[in-house]
Amino acid sequence: MARDLRPPVFRFYPTEEELLAFYLPNKLEGQRDDLHRVIPVVNVYEHEPWQLPEKAGELCNKDTEQWFFFVPKQEKEVLGGKPSRTTTSGYWKATGSPTHVYSSTSKVIGLKRTMVFYQGKSSKGKKTKWKMNEYRAIKEELDVTNTFSIPKLRNELSLCRVYVVSGKIRAFDRRPLGVI
Repeated sequence: MARDLRPPVFRFYPTEEELLAFYLPNKLEGQRDDLHRVIPVVNVYEHEPWQLPEKAGELCNKDTEQWFFFVPKQEKEVLGGKPSRTTTSGYWKATGSPTHVYSSTSKVIGLKRTMVFYQGKSSKGKKTKWKMNEYRAIKEELDVTNTFSIPKLRNELSLCRVYVVSGKIRAFDRRPLGVI
């Protein structure tokens, strides 16, 4: 019987810490030219959610559960306004309050906002299974007068994880529960 010698399939399942401690800071600082292969820059609000999987990075576009995008700050936000989260067929609605994302050393490294896509107009929209987690990085700045760090939200670029609610408890975590 011949053995299958094909390489294993690449699956991109980063943790929130990896997203906020590696991918987003490297993109913000322009330190990695190859990040677009995994996470491209796409204004997700210009597309319907079901169009986004085909816009995913070349290393992740075959994924059927989740897709990642760097999203530039909108011109309205630059001028101090609220971002427009509407598409042709619906809108992204924020659910709950933004929450902090912590590193493995219990340090706040970013902010996460969860949104749900609704089809239709704002007051009469129908909730869909499309969701998005929007991550924003926090940059600590040292206060020279008091020598402590002041966290500042980096707004020029966010990182979004777009996914379809699967109904499974461990939707994003495909690692084995125990040793096999």
